[in-house]
Amino acid sequence: MAVKEYRFNGVSQAGQPVQGTVFAPNSKTAKKRVEALADRHAFRTESLEQRQTFLYKVRHFNGKVIDGEQKSFSEEELRTALTKMGLEVIKIQKKLLDIQTKPPQGDLIMFVRLSANLLKEKLPFDEVLNLLVNDVSSRSLKQVIRDLNADLKGGMEAQQAFMKQQHMLGKFTAYMLGIASQTGNMSEIYESTARFLERQNEFKKSVKSAMITPVITLLVLAAAFLFYVWYIFPQTAGLFEQFGLTLPPMTQKTLDFSKWMNSNWGYVLLGSGAIIGSIVAFLRSNRGVFLTHRFMIRIPLIGGLLHKLNIEIFCRVFAVLYSGSGENISVIKIAAEASGNRYIEHRVKTVTIPMMVAQGADLVKAMEASGAFTSMALARFRSGAETGNVRNSARQMADYYENETSLKLKSIIEMIQTVVALIITVAIMGLTILSSELAMVSPSAADFMK
Repeated sequence: MAVKEYRFNGVSQAGQPVQGTVFAPNSKTAKKRVEALADRHAFRTESLEQRQTFLYKVRHFNGKVIDGEQKSFSEEELRTALTKMGLEVIKIQKKLLDIQTKPPQGDLIMFVRLSANLLKEKLPFDEVLNLLVNDVSSRSLKQVIRDLNADLKGGMEAQQAFMKQQHMLGKFTAYMLGIASQTGNMSEIYESTARFLERQNEFKKSVKSAMITPVITLLVLAAAFLFYVWYIFPQTAGLFEQFGLTLPPMTQKTLDFSKWMNSNWGYVLLGSGAIIGSIVAFLRSNRGVFLTHRFMIRIPLIGGLLHKLNIEIFCRVFAVLYSGSGENISVIKIAAEASGNRYIEHRVKTVTIPMMVAQGADLVKAMEASGAFTSMALARFRSGAETGNVRNSARQMADYYENETSLKLKSIIEMIQTVVALIITVAIMGLTILSSELAMVSPSAADFMK
């Protein structure tokens, strides 16, 4: 869900002005958060403004007219900022349809990859952003880069600035890029993030390309099957029925089904639409996403691969953030949120973390109790705990699963194609048996004389 920025203004009990910003998905939630802040810090709220996108037209001091768009809390604030830059404001208006679309994955990967390369050349990060904002083709990514640059120049912490854009960049990318500036080795983290995004994108492309032909084949087969059973088959079987012949069981039931479809096709169409719509709506809900992620890692063939991908992200984020001493509960929480699997995140937050906080359980025991991690991951963390190098063990686990999932991808795709081929074979066999049964009906001359 898109996160919007709201600015509140108020007055403290001593009469001093109070100003701040909150992030929320809508104005109602933002108002509740501001009210909570007002109660905690004893101030009275006077206004709440949403940061919105404005379209502007200005005249440069060289006479050139420039069109653009910029986010601001108010039209007057933007007008003042443009005037201070020496620009003559011709027109400012609020953007009517300010729809935020996620940047294409290819543009996002290019942004992270180029950032990693430029950081290796020791360029300051603000210069990196200024260079890349002109190179990316996606308008939504351009706006993300502009917002990041503005927030960082305004003194906002890098992690907060990137997490503000998590709905556009993705949780994993926002976490990794946000913490990069805190580690002292930005180029390494950007390189690691770019490598993962490239591999993830290649994984999705491979699965999609491998599934396009089988899916189209299945759809065409289903349409052909329905056309045969609903239209062609009754034309032949109906002739025998007109003569009062006793039809074989499969033939009779297929003919009955065809008649039922002819009488109720409208209800079937509406019912199918309602069922599909309900399923889609449920799968998009929080509960639906949770259940989908829970069973996704258990489905045959590809479930184990997806599970290892989630654990790889967990281990990679954990390895970057883990300090080896002190309190690391927040590290485990962040790694679980970045894993991309709501079920794993839920189990870590409701089982692992409470066991560590309330019962004082060690990390490996608490992770094992969650039931969300593979035995190999647990063994690697246990080995790291025994040697006092949990961080290195997590990094090794992430690298191992990265290599394993890359190698197994091709074989998994081949297995999926084999399963689809078997389904197609079974469907063709069903049509063949049905046609053969009908061909065995042999009416006598007396039947034709009736």
